[in-house]
Amino acid sequence: MLRSADKLTGYKLGALDGEFGKVKDFYFDDQTWTIRYLVDDTGGWLTGLQVLISPFAVKSIEDSAKHINVGLTKQQIEKSPPIDADKPVSRQFEEKYHRYFGWPMYWYGPALWGPAPFPFYEGYVPPLANSQASQERSGDPHLRSIGEAIKYHIRAKDREIGHVEDFLIDDHTWAIRYLVVDTRNWWPGKKVLLSPQWIERVSWRQASVHVDVVSETIAAAPDYTGLESITRQYEALLYKHYVKDPYWSEAPLTRTEPISR
Repeated sequence: MLRSADKLTGYKLGALDGEFGKVKDFYFDDQTWTIRYLVDDTGGWLTGLQVLISPFAVKSIEDSAKHINVGLTKQQIEKSPPIDADKPVSRQFEEKYHRYFGWPMYWYGPALWGPAPFPFYEGYVPPLANSQASQERSGDPHLRSIGEAIKYHIRAKDREIGHVEDFLIDDHTWAIRYLVVDTRNWWPGKKVLLSPQWIERVSWRQASVHVDVVSETIAAAPDYTGLESITRQYEALLYKHYVKDPYWSEAPLTRTEPISR
């Protein structure tokens, strides 16, 4: 099922023994375009620290209650490796974090989640390779904030055509399937979907996303009118329009296939 990152922001987070905050952002991996962490606003519970929740911990999402259920206790969350709220997420922190919870690390293996295409715990955490153990302590340059990427400019091959309004997330794999693009400055009232697979590059400093599609093709794309409009038939029509292979017929992107810089 596809979900709007914008709508999920603000959902309450519930541990096994009570609520502990709400979603304030998401961190995604810009090589695979996959959500790696939900960022929690604890409301002062753990002041000065970032609380990150991996999709490994998410058990269910209740839209009627705007609630995300997490299979952890509040004590497990409180005792997890700390990270300062004003510092970037480092690979060293991620290694400690995943080992603390006993989850496999997503950068091992060929799939979106290392050994698997979705967050799945098999009770085995692979040993660190020497190259990984010696990773520098600076922030992982591939972890990006969805909150910051909203409003990025979208540039087609020939000109700018709009800005990012939202991200649509597959709640099974936690892959970002589409960027919702608002083109109102060029084609009033029209919103379209673009897949991360069609991104040529991202200029993070200039806050712009360059796609390998001409503006005329984007202008003629099927309109996006809301999540309820996205059926497999609609997606098939979308990919046919862009003359691209659909994501459900391809192997997942791996960390050896960067599509941004």
